[in-house]
Amino acid sequence: MFEKLFKLSQHNTSVKQEVIAGFTTFLTMAYIIFVNPSMLAMTGMDQGAVFVATCLAAAIGCLIMGLYANYPIALAPGMGLNAFFTFTVVMELGYSWNVALGGVFISGVVFTTLSAFKVREWIINSIPHALRFGIAAGIGLFLALIALKSSGIIVASDATLVTLGSVTDFEPLMAILGLFLIVGLISLNINGAVMIAILVITVLGLIFGSVEYAGIVNMPPSIAPTFMALDIAGALEVGMLSVIFAFLFVDLFDTSGTLIAVAQRGKLLDKDGNLPNLKKALFADSGATIAGSLLGTSTTTSYVESTAGVSAGGRTGLTAVTVAVLFLLALFFSPLASMVPAYATAGPLFFVGVLMVAGLVNVKWDDLMDAVPVTVIVVTMPLTFSIADGIAFGFISYAAVRIFSGRFNEISPAVWFLSALFVAKFAFA
Repeated sequence: MFEKLFKLSQHNTSVKQEVIAGFTTFLTMAYIIFVNPSMLAMTGMDQGAVFVATCLAAAIGCLIMGLYANYPIALAPGMGLNAFFTFTVVMELGYSWNVALGGVFISGVVFTTLSAFKVREWIINSIPHALRFGIAAGIGLFLALIALKSSGIIVASDATLVTLGSVTDFEPLMAILGLFLIVGLISLNINGAVMIAILVITVLGLIFGSVEYAGIVNMPPSIAPTFMALDIAGALEVGMLSVIFAFLFVDLFDTSGTLIAVAQRGKLLDKDGNLPNLKKALFADSGATIAGSLLGTSTTTSYVESTAGVSAGGRTGLTAVTVAVLFLLALFFSPLASMVPAYATAGPLFFVGVLMVAGLVNVKWDDLMDAVPVTVIVVTMPLTFSIADGIAFGFISYAAVRIFSGRFNEISPAVWFLSALFVAKFAFA
């Protein structure tokens, strides 16, 4: 059965090798079952329901990827977009989480449509690399700022907007320790470094009385508070257009980049450097996003942590199916997830931010035409607390510096269109 489903011999692998790869991938990304519920709970969503939705959305995405596309790529609610969902769409713009889920649903439907009609390739090829690197880095800094804020390392200030908090307090110290622990474990090549750090900090919270013990294993909580609770009609109002675009845009590039990165690591690309069955892989991503919105979680996307499983020998969809099974088993650890405090997830958030900022090394800093818009993105995205606004300012500045420099030919039709759209948004919003 496994041979027929996954073509194991064709990919020079075995059931044992694929299962080990699946365990490896799961350990590197399991932190999301702790981070995502605690973050979305800030919007008023039921944390237990979001925990179940997170595990189920990840399992559904992995199953589609494994059984339909036959790739060793795992999916789960994505970091960055869950922060955008919480802090920008709900807490800043004032939309309900139901409307935000509606926006996630619509973005998933649009993603599926774009992939079916091959518009996706045109969009990706039309967007300059500098903007892609800038957007990823901006999201990374956005996550880092959230980590510092949630742990009390930085606090509000009337005089300077933000200032240093009391870093000798227990919560900031634990957040800092969590980050250093992650780095140390990774340097020792220990799988599951992020999850281990979260658990260690949570245990320290229990020891010092900062966390109340709630148990380890239990039946999964009810998903009823978030299941089918999305508001699609509310997400169709004009003000939500830029939000939907941000959900779609970030997922589009994040997924494409992850698929190529993992495929290169596993030598899954064809002789022309393309990924066979790309449409199936993209369908897994967009399908999981749609399913996740119905269940009650933010955008589900492919995880670059899948490279860990590929490095361990994963070559087929059996790796992804193994991850799906492990996410389903994780449903029974909801008491443990409910105990994880915000300061225990601050270190992982900051660490993910570090990984995303690393892409700035690819920017041509000696060319002002690229350096200016990238800087605009990485500064405005965290300081406006909005991925959507950061993307908008990036496109506008990319076009503006070239217009004022007389380099009109460097502006693609897609950039012209999107820049004009963003200008209209700010002018008439």
